[in-house]
Amino acid sequence: MTDTNLLRKYIEEKGYKLKYVAAYLGLSGYGLSLKLNNVNEFKTSEINKLCKLLGIQSLQDKEAIFFKEKDD
Repeated sequence: MTDTNLLRKYIEEKGYKLKYVAAYLGLSGYGLSLKLNNVNEFKTSEINKLCKLLGIQSLQDKEAIFFKEKDD
């Protein structure tokens, strides 16, 4: 499960718009929205691209964003 709030924080801190991030990943705005809302999961290739774009290098940060455990 993606920690949407944390991912959005990284995107905002870098000054990117969601439309740009979607295009960078080869997604539509709607496709990115589905992934941010945890309807669909990010592919490994998309995670790698996002980490490169946002400058996320730490494995701990990647896990916190993209592999958050689901709250029951």
